[in-house]
Amino acid sequence: MRLSRATLSRVAAEARPLAEPRATGVVHLGIGAFHRAHQAVYTELAVAATGDDRWGICGASQRSTAVAGLLRPQDCLYGVRAGDDVRVIGSVREVLVPGDDLATRLAAPETAVVTLTITEKGYRRAPRPDGPPTAIGRLVAGLRARAAADAGPLTVVSCDNLPGNGATLAALVTELCEPPLLRWVEQNVTFPASMVDRIVPATTPADLDDMEARLGVRDLGAVVTEPFTQWVIEDDFAGDRPAWDRAGALLVGDVRPYERMKLRLLNGSHSAIAYLSGAEHVSEAVGDAAFAGYLRRLMDEDLSPTLHGLDAFDLAGYKRSLLTRFANPGLRHRVAQIAADGSQKLPQRLLDPARERLAAGHEPRLIALAVAGWMRYVTTARELDDPLADRLTGDPGAGAAATVERLLAIVEIFGPDLRDDRVFRDLVTDGLHRLTADGLAATLRTLDT
Repeated sequence: MRLSRATLSRVAAEARPLAEPRATGVVHLGIGAFHRAHQAVYTELAVAATGDDRWGICGASQRSTAVAGLLRPQDCLYGVRAGDDVRVIGSVREVLVPGDDLATRLAAPETAVVTLTITEKGYRRAPRPDGPPTAIGRLVAGLRARAAADAGPLTVVSCDNLPGNGATLAALVTELCEPPLLRWVEQNVTFPASMVDRIVPATTPADLDDMEARLGVRDLGAVVTEPFTQWVIEDDFAGDRPAWDRAGALLVGDVRPYERMKLRLLNGSHSAIAYLSGAEHVSEAVGDAAFAGYLRRLMDEDLSPTLHGLDAFDLAGYKRSLLTRFANPGLRHRVAQIAADGSQKLPQRLLDPARERLAAGHEPRLIALAVAGWMRYVTTARELDDPLADRLTGDPGAGAAATVERLLAIVEIFGPDLRDDRVFRDLVTDGLHRLTADGLAATLRTLDT
């Protein structure tokens, strides 16, 4: 029997939704597992805390009908398991698919906030006008409809792992606005930055079976996550919003210190795991003491020195918590999920801190080893999930120096500065040579020699 409002009475009372909003005040672009385990949960908790039921979510998929196929037959209900805690979430009210009228929903007066989780590659410049509409293009079409309807102010919150994600989104949107629309956007729309943190692996068939055993009904939209969750939002809203702060979100004047911390320590370590460890799951990689030691050194020696503005934050405790979270075998976070789209992720996770360490006169050897791991990965992978895949693949037998030369020349990833930096080039070449000739274990043993 499938989860739905008709079968909700079969679910234990403590697992039923805390709140089910009666109106739709939020539109979300990119309604994947992460949104359902993060922003949708915060929204439901905010409604429950305040009784303000205007903040239901309209989720929109950009490329696929898969999520709609899972959630629509369940009246958009789905379960979230965080550790041993299981709860059905009721904050999502509808799911749109490509081709549905998103612009009308964005132009509706009751819509006050738009959130996005469209991944890093969703923030590339718009394709040719005759290409398929991008998430940014669909957002601009909705803003155009909203301006025409004079529907009031709107806040657009990026929840993707990008430095300055709000400013990046604003720049892409304004590039596509004609002058009258641009003036309206400047007067009526804000783009606050945000930092999100919660590990959400892809749901497996075993997860679905486990959720059915816990709920008593079949839930094909279920997601599994960790107990830890964090959301830091720049307090720059154009109008009304859900009381996310009542649900645990932190509203601040400057998100950047938290953003850099998460991108570099959590996401940067994840990338190192993905391209170096060879493990199937994150917990298996961290279970190796030598590799866990490398991650600690990566965070302490190469990444933490680039973090500033966190004087009142327990950075040492945060780093310890990351290793504990990574080691959680219950998550079964697949390394292949993290490895996808590396060309879009490396710059903000590892290359920017490498630049800062180089500028300070230090050799970012630990970062360089992770970059060398990525070069080995993209050169040897049988199937590469990356928007630049055609340019990344090459001859695995070409040798370390030739491979580094070829890949550093991709300016979209490394820029002309790292391409031409002899210290960085030598560090990456040395790392790739050691990984290829000796393997990871031997490379870690001789890392300082």
